[in-house]
Amino acid sequence: MIFNSKISITLDKLSLNMQKPILVFKIGTSSITDALGNLDEEVVQNIAKQLATLHKEFQIVIVSSGAVGSGKKFIKNYSGKIEERKAAAAIGNPLLIQKYSAAFSKYKIPIAQSLCERGHFSDRAKFLQLRATYEELWKNGIIPIANENDVVSSRELKFSDNDELATLLAVGFGAQLLLIGTSVKGVLDGDGNLIKRIEKFDDKVMSLATKETSAAGLGGMISKLTFAHMASSLGIKVHIFSAKEKNSLLNAVKEKTGTICIPKNVSKSARHKWLASGSLVIGSITVDEGAQKALLKRKSLLAVGVTAINTDFEIGEAIEIMDVNANVFAVARTKISSKILQKNIKQQNLILAHADDIVLI
Repeated sequence: MIFNSKISITLDKLSLNMQKPILVFKIGTSSITDALGNLDEEVVQNIAKQLATLHKEFQIVIVSSGAVGSGKKFIKNYSGKIEERKAAAAIGNPLLIQKYSAAFSKYKIPIAQSLCERGHFSDRAKFLQLRATYEELWKNGIIPIANENDVVSSRELKFSDNDELATLLAVGFGAQLLLIGTSVKGVLDGDGNLIKRIEKFDDKVMSLATKETSAAGLGGMISKLTFAHMASSLGIKVHIFSAKEKNSLLNAVKEKTGTICIPKNVSKSARHKWLASGSLVIGSITVDEGAQKALLKRKSLLAVGVTAINTDFEIGEAIEIMDVNANVFAVARTKISSKILQKNIKQQNLILAHADDIVLI
């Protein structure tokens, strides 16, 4: 893939010149709808009131679930099949936007709908255009409301849930804060007590989440912790909190509620952040200990260090790099295809991925 360096430089400078820091707020289906899937207008009004206050300090992106939940009541004998979900989203999205528009109109804040697809993040040029569009909206005081374009997204290229979409937007735009509104008060320990701070995402922390999801949504706490880990590892502060509590967003920004995930101090370039988070990973390889040590020292990846091709890939596609214990420790964009690699896997000095196109994660 060939990137337009002039566009990249221009947009990177534009981002750096944005006067206000960026805040991404994600709210889940169970937090914004009732048991029947109807939008809870009181919650929407409360969100608008708080974000209107925060709008003075931040450039804001809202990632709102609730479209499928709002539309499914119009689908006869709804059972959750992919076609039914797409149809429900097509009905529910305009209803969702209409409610938000009415709520924000009280504060003279216009909103815009942004339907996103994985291609907006897997293709650098599309991503830069998406970011330029958001920056134009912010410049005019408009808050974009993002959701997946369910109607056209294929099963293979769907976001896992809106936690992922919110994280990709936060990382790609260089957000300072990612607020994840849920139906519970935050991350809880085994006794049901709130964990107020997460300094490090280890097995102990990840074991706190179950694989259960809400009745209305796709994600659960394991999804939130997974993407909170990604965002915080790339320098973004994440708050997981109950969106239904009074002044919950304002209190989350002030670190007075929920669980705070402490961000790492990182200095990755915008392109590397994009590669590590938004890039659509196609292939997977395993490397030996020598290659892993070289990559950790910021060296290029040579074909001779590859011990297994786990999934095929083409030139320019993104791949996961796994160590001997099957742990993914890096993402890279390839200079050769898996077919060429397979034929020349023992060749000395054949570069599979240049150091500039490798991100440690």
